[in-house]
Amino acid sequence: MSPASPLKGMAVLVPRGKKQAQSFSRLIKDYGGIPVEIPFIAFEPLQNSESLFEAQNRIQSYDWLIFTSNTAVEAFLNHDFPGNKPFPKIAVIGDKTKKCLLDKGFNVDFTPREYVAEGFVKDFMPFIDKGTKILIPKGNLARSYIASSLSGKGADVDEIIVYETIFPKESISLLKNQLSGKGIDILTFTSPSTVDHFMEAVKELGYQDDIKNCLVGCIGPVTKVRAEAHGLHVHAVPEEYTVHSMLKSIIDYLEENRRER
Repeated sequence: MSPASPLKGMAVLVPRGKKQAQSFSRLIKDYGGIPVEIPFIAFEPLQNSESLFEAQNRIQSYDWLIFTSNTAVEAFLNHDFPGNKPFPKIAVIGDKTKKCLLDKGFNVDFTPREYVAEGFVKDFMPFIDKGTKILIPKGNLARSYIASSLSGKGADVDEIIVYETIFPKESISLLKNQLSGKGIDILTFTSPSTVDHFMEAVKELGYQDDIKNCLVGCIGPVTKVRAEAHGLHVHAVPEEYTVHSMLKSIIDYLEENRRER
């Protein structure tokens, strides 16, 4: 813990499952905070997906394979590929997605400077020619911004759903216990889906008043827009879209406001 302990005694929502929450929770503890792990998002790889099997069978026909999350990587590579088919070039958004692929023995040929779809498209455009064939494995709730943007420049893009994003219903009782007990000081959101599921739970419980004074941090601008659409006031959004940077931006906000008092 740092001497200043900027989050000392503050309860910070970690809207992820136990496995995904570990590094985030450890970071919160390092800054003196109390992580509150309540998963508001879970992923289920699709089983026996015909479109997945078809894409795997003709993987060598694509010029590029684009992954926007490590969840998509895990779901897409969770099946054995038929034969020893050569892989296309791989583009990713984010360091964790890149690391996930490298750990599996795959090369990553492109990462953008900015880890959002808009930044990806801007940096990736020079690689696009008319007829460039691209495959994008994705979740059922993922945006189609990359596919539509690249298609508009002449690329031949296939999107396939390889996993579903679900709301773990058991989290409603966990949230009720927390809000009716010690409460939550800081809400962090790592995706638009975590915002949707959290607010769904809050409204179902009738606890809207209990989150009015929470400090809210979002991992990026798309998540911020979704939070504001639900009526939340967002206090902190980092320039680099990682949980570490999000937490730092929250700490910066807290310290700035402490100096003003």
